[in-house]
Formats: sequence, C-alpha cells, structure tokens
Amino acid sequence: MADDTQGAATDGGERRVAAWLEALESRHLASMSFPELRRALTALSALYVERRGVRLERGDALGSAGKRAAFAFFYAALHFESVRTAVRGLGAACPAPAAIVDLGCGTGVASAAWAIECGRAGRIEGIDRNGWALTEARWNWSRLGLSGKTRRGDVASARWECDRPAIVLAYAANELDEPTRARLLERLLAAAKEGTRLLMVEPLARRAVPWWESWAERIRRAGGREDLWRFSWRTTPTLALLDRAAGLDHRQTGARSLWLG
Repeated sequence: MADDTQGAATDGGERRVAAWLEALESRHLASMSFPELRRALTALSALYVERRGVRLERGDALGSAGKRAAFAFFYAALHFESVRTAVRGLGAACPAPAAIVDLGCGTGVASAAWAIECGRAGRIEGIDRNGWALTEARWNWSRLGLSGKTRRGDVASARWECDRPAIVLAYAANELDEPTRARLLERLLAAAKEGTRLLMVEPLARRAVPWWESWAERIRRAGGREDLWRFSWRTTPTLALLDRAAGLDHRQTGARSLWLG
C-alpha cells in the first residue's frame, strides 16, 4: 500500500485550488441552505453506498437539484483530492501530458487535478452522457484556469479528438454494466499499446468495485501497477462541517488506482 504522498505542487496551483473551492461553495450554497445541502448529501451517500446498480444506471444519483449540488460541491472536492493524491504518488505529472481525455468526466475534476499538478494547462477533453455534468465541468475548468472542451458521449464507445492523449477514468467505471465495462477495458488496453497513458481511480470500498481485481490483473499483465492511497483531506471549514453533519468522516480517506504509463 502506498503512503500518503504530498507532492510539491506550485504555489500558483494551490492558490487556484483554494480560490476554486471558495467559488464552488458560493455557487452551490447560493440557492440552497446548509441543512438542505446536508440532507441531499446524506441521501446521495446512502444511494452510493447502499443502493448501487439499477438506480445509478438510471441516473438517480443526479435526479434532484439537491443531489446535483451535493455531487458538484462535496464529491467534486473529494474526488479532486483523491486524483491529485494518485497523480502525485505516481509521478504522473512528469512529463506533462499535452492533452488529457476525461472519460465519464462528470464535473471534470479528475482531469483538472491532473492538469493542475502538471503546473501548466494542457488541453482537456471531457466526455459524459449528462449535459448538466458537462456544464459543471466547463465551469470548474474555467475557474481553475484550464482549457477544456466537452462532448456528450458514451464512455465505452465515444471517440476522442486528441492524438495519444493521457486518459483518466475516475469514479465512472463502477457505474457501468458488466458488458459495457468489459468493452471499455479492451478499448483502454488497445489505446495503451499505442502509447496512451492510463489512470483509473475508484473508491477503496470493495463493495463498490467487485470487478476491480480482474481489471488490476489485466493492467499488471500489460506492465502497469495497482495502488491504494490513504490521505488526510485538508479541506475547507464548510466541507468539513458538511462531512460531519451528514454523518460521514473523510478526515482520513483514500482511493485505489490503476496506472499504465
């Protein structure tokens, strides 16, 4: 298991992240009270932990304004830090990718974390089926000073425009059905043979990723590696309060990753 690795991100990058988190809070608390957001986060967390599968495939996770706000504020900040921890620990920011494709990008924070760690802004291409999420991704990239474009598309079949980009797939494969996930893995391995770097990040909880070991075996056979990351989430006072109020505890948290570089 890899230890918590705090890389040397630039001061400018840290300032951009701090300003982004402040703007994110203002954006999602502008039309919703803290108790409303807390209730939405509790419901969303229960959905992810207790009732995965069909309801997630139908998009129930983003089925209300409250859940969308909780996802775009709380989970965006948490997933950003998870991916940033993995990128730092793997040394994936050097050399900096000329382009990053964010498959199943959601609100775009995985590619943003990778780009911020590089110390300079490469091109980002985000692909997702959800139009609301793509709007959030563009807003997040703009606030972080990153250049990106989005497209609606299916994770397993959408084509990207960049030639041999780095690909990040974060917190997305767990929501696919098994046949789609199998097709996606074959496609990613084929891209890696052509020189594409792959980073896949998912939760630590085995219940969320029962398919993980088969993916990890394929990645290892292709010359890649599997890691578990533990880190202290150094977040904002509002996010920390929201975490506690919703009955969660992410002060010490983690993620798992597959890397084929």
